Amino acid sequence: MLVTLIRRYSKPYMPYIFAVIAFQLASTIAALYLPSLNAQIIDEGVSRGDIDFIWRTGGIMLVVAFIQVGTAIAGVYFGSKAAMAVGRDLRRGVFRKVTSFSAKDVNTFGAPTLITRGTNDVQQVQMLVLMGLNFMVSTPIMCIGGIIMALREDINLSWLVWVSVPVLIVVVGYLVVRLMPLFRSMQKKIDRINEVLREQIIGIRVVRAFVREPYETERFGEANKELTDVSLKIGALFVLMFPAIGMILHLSTAAVLWFGGQRVDSGDMQVGALTAFLQYLLQILVAVMMGTFMAMMIPRASVCADRIGEVLDVEPSIHDPAHPETPAALEGVVEYRNVTFAYPGAEAPVLSNISFTARPGETLAIIGSTGAGKSSLLSLLPRLYDVAEGEVLLDGVSVSKMDRAEITRRVALVPQRPYLFSGTIEHNLRFGKTEATEEELWEALHVAQGEGFVREKKNGLASRIAQGGTNVSGGQRQRLCIARALVTKPKVYLFDDSFSALDVATDARLRAALKRTTADATVIIVAQRISTITDADQILVLDNGRIVDRGTHDELLETSPTYQEIVESQLSVEEVA
Repeated sequence: MLVTLIRRYSKPYMPYIFAVIAFQLASTIAALYLPSLNAQIIDEGVSRGDIDFIWRTGGIMLVVAFIQVGTAIAGVYFGSKAAMAVGRDLRRGVFRKVTSFSAKDVNTFGAPTLITRGTNDVQQVQMLVLMGLNFMVSTPIMCIGGIIMALREDINLSWLVWVSVPVLIVVVGYLVVRLMPLFRSMQKKIDRINEVLREQIIGIRVVRAFVREPYETERFGEANKELTDVSLKIGALFVLMFPAIGMILHLSTAAVLWFGGQRVDSGDMQVGALTAFLQYLLQILVAVMMGTFMAMMIPRASVCADRIGEVLDVEPSIHDPAHPETPAALEGVVEYRNVTFAYPGAEAPVLSNISFTARPGETLAIIGSTGAGKSSLLSLLPRLYDVAEGEVLLDGVSVSKMDRAEITRRVALVPQRPYLFSGTIEHNLRFGKTEATEEELWEALHVAQGEGFVREKKNGLASRIAQGGTNVSGGQRQRLCIARALVTKPKVYLFDDSFSALDVATDARLRAALKRTTADATVIIVAQRISTITDADQILVLDNGRIVDRGTHDELLETSPTYQEIVESQLSVEEVA
């Protein structure tokens, strides 16, 4: 998977990669040429006292050194551009795939691991690409070229190369094999610590309300300790790796000086050749060490690539049809035909045999006990989930045959848990209609009973909203979410218990304003409060995922025991009537 990802996402940046290869090749050749020039200065210049030769060869060395440095810088520059671009595209690919997931797909992975895979995992692959581009050309050329140049200086010392290089490769290979499972475990521990931390941040009010800080601290401590333990094991291997590499380098240097010194003493080798041979051996071992750094990164990057691939290879359970159908008219007629729905892995369906029709100009209300399936019923129309049996139709066409963008153009959902994005009030209101005018925004706020508190803010529509809307009250958050839906001017409004945080007076004013604004649209309301739905044209009473009664408020008060029970649990029948 690692090779597949790198090949797929680096393809658009092949010009950069070719430039890296060219510059790294030039830099490596120049680096290999320098020890040979140095040997010539010692053997032919210093030993003979030829000052002119020293100056001429020294000038050539200076030019070669400048070339080596310049091409190395250029190679790193283009390598960095290519690696950063690959990382950017990979992050974008993961993000786009995740945003195409249905609620079912997201729940399959879980939010914490999706966050880790889109950030930390991508970062590891990106760093491998960066290191690979910087070393993939120089390392093999330095090794092969260094061996050739060393043999050219003195073939009798070549056995030192054939001993030290394999020893270094064996040591590094052993450590890399040990690192692979530890890196895989490390990524899972990062997922776990993200999960715990995310839960604690989101649920901080609940934690404090029940004085559970000690328990949550202990839970985070356990996750943190698990990650620390794995990190320490990895660190222990790294601690062993660098001294082992250093020992091999130093022993190799000592061996060259010992055996090379004997050959110089016997007259079989010149001092310059010995110096050059030592430099070439060090270049070979440094090249192997550079390859080691890459080898250390490969196990973790490979694990991360597998995790990223799992996300990218998922075929979303809900996707647009190959040949979408578009309704002939833009009216807003909603029809459920014998709809049955069950959550993945559930033993029993949440909804069974649901049938009803909602038309423009009408308000249809849905009420029932907690867990009756009210929110699930609404989620089927915008295709947050797909039905198990039956059909959900919008303007005569099944939503499973429509493009989701077309559904969104006709349907606006105000969810049960109102959510605002970090940014400004204006940014949040334009979320569904970016081209909305300021006049349209104020009009939507006026209807949603949010104009007053927005005008009271110092910056008005430009006032900042924290992530999730945590810097406004629950009622203000609901009104802003309702205004956001009103800005889009859809043909179907879905209000999923969207008035629960409002006081009775605000609720009444909002519903009166909504009635005028949505006179030509279809309105479907899920509510817990009876007073919210008394004026509905039709009320569906859900119990255990089935419609047990339907009718107007007055009709249900007379004929529906379930509805009567709900009414009596809130206020007396006489007060409602």
